[in-house]
Amino acid sequence: MSFVKIWVHLVFATKNREPLLSKNFRYDLHNHIIQNCKEKDIFLQTINGYTDHIHCLISLGKDQTISKISQLIKGESSLWINKNNFTDGKFSWQDDYFAVSVSESQVETVVNYIKNQEQHHAKKSFDDEVQEFMTRYGWQKIEA
Repeated sequence: MSFVKIWVHLVFATKNREPLLSKNFRYDLHNHIIQNCKEKDIFLQTINGYTDHIHCLISLGKDQTISKISQLIKGESSLWINKNNFTDGKFSWQDDYFAVSVSESQVETVVNYIKNQEQHHAKKSFDDEVQEFMTRYGWQKIEA
């Protein structure tokens, strides 16, 4: 029997970062994603977000990849949003996502950070947050 615990902080945004995730709709979407993750054996510790993006803290299973988890969550949720006509036009997520590993000692800090997205983004825009992460982790943006 394999024992695996790999924490990943996954963030993905609406296409063109449009602010389509209104407060009430956002909570319904989070609940839907929670149920979808349970059905697909994705261990989702925490989910929250703001008007144009979602944060998830996930523990990968032994046969799971970040790419596949992202595809399953984003693909199914966009189908659900479009099927139920929750937005005026066709909804989609950006192709890109942000994913970073989280050490066991930092899980509680990341959970609290994710839970406080509304307060966080009252002070800092998503673009500023992305730039901060890129600077903090020394990443360079790669244009396809």
